[in-house]
Amino acid sequence: MPAPLATPAQRCLRGLRRPVHAPCVLHLIKLSVGVKDVAHLREIQARRARTDPPLRHQTRMFPKRAAEIAGDAGGSIYWVIAGFVQVRQRILEIRAEQWEDGTACAGIVLDRALVPVQGRQTRPFQGWRYLAAEAAPEDVGAATAAPRGIEALPPKLRRELAALGLL
Repeated sequence: MPAPLATPAQRCLRGLRRPVHAPCVLHLIKLSVGVKDVAHLREIQARRARTDPPLRHQTRMFPKRAAEIAGDAGGSIYWVIAGFVQVRQRILEIRAEQWEDGTACAGIVLDRALVPVQGRQTRPFQGWRYLAAEAAPEDVGAATAAPRGIEALPPKLRRELAALGLL
């Protein structure tokens, strides 16, 4: 029995050929270690942009599929903060750089805008990972503004609190 055909996303992640009409946008996902919240990430990045422009994140491993991520490709880096994917930043360029000790590294040049995304819990992992466009969390836009107050509670918890007469 022949193997089922791969979806465009599966072909994209495997690096296989795909039809011209099925473009593949690829993203990165990365843990933001030591960052407490989005405001803290914004503060750290603002300081880095002032002292060592352009704003970039340096990482030891250079993405082999950089052409599918940076610039016109439209890829982003999704930041995991406190165990949840919370924001993304557009990747403008990925270039070869060196750390102060002369060790080669990749410089991921970032747009300054932090775009909130629908939060999703993520297990810890080392380094960065590729993230297919279909697997990326959606942006939180004006139309899908995050609920506040009681509406922000999960539905099951709201029902339980209402049953206890607390809402």
